[in-house]
Amino acid sequence: MTVQDTGKVALITGASRGIGYGIAEALVARGDRVVITGRGEDALKEAVEKLGADRAVAIAGKAHDEAHQAAAVERAMEAFGRVDYLVNNAGTNPVFGPMAELDLNVARKVYETNVISALGFAQQTWKAWQRENGGAIVNIASVAGVSASPFIGAYGMSKAAMVNLTLQLAHEFAPVVRVNAIAPAVVKTKFAEALYEGREAEAAAAYPLGRLGVPQDIGGAAAFLTSEQSDWVTGQTLVVDGGIFLNAGVA
Repeated sequence: MTVQDTGKVALITGASRGIGYGIAEALVARGDRVVITGRGEDALKEAVEKLGADRAVAIAGKAHDEAHQAAAVERAMEAFGRVDYLVNNAGTNPVFGPMAELDLNVARKVYETNVISALGFAQQTWKAWQRENGGAIVNIASVAGVSASPFIGAYGMSKAAMVNLTLQLAHEFAPVVRVNAIAPAVVKTKFAEALYEGREAEAAAAYPLGRLGVPQDIGGAAAFLTSEQSDWVTGQTLVVDGGIFLNAGVA
């Protein structure tokens, strides 16, 4: 079946694999074109081949690098002439342990990559296209940002900041740009495999829907938040968690 071209373009960070790739796949499937970023040239090349070279282009770099942020938006404008949607998915979680022992330099790195980079990309897309033409931004937060997250506190702290960044941008960019966030629970990706590897059945048993998430689950949510069906939705954080929060307070 031939997909009708929507004429829309999305810039998706951290999209060579995992959640970012799942979102790119969902948007391409509905007829969008995408610009994907990531750190690895080879992984990005493979992703573009799977998405289709006529539908996707890639640019490698580190999300927190301001020059890369500018170059990614410039690449979108050069390749497709617009950037309707921004999906801030790039993130890092390099530390596991109690907050009392957290290396502050590591905390700064997490915040820089997970939060400041998202603001940087938002500023770039706003100036290049969205301020005059509108669009939508989706920030990938986490359930770790809306609840306590033992032993990944730095990550949770940064994702809580992403939730608030969503509110700030939604207020400031209205009415021309809608800004929302998605807060996933555990999704089966390389990024999160330490949370379930070797014990997936046990981990999944805690979820009322009986399974862990997959990137396509988040892709579907992102497709909704960048569609006309969500035209009256902004400043919201959509929790996509397989029902895990239903267990809160259950003895």
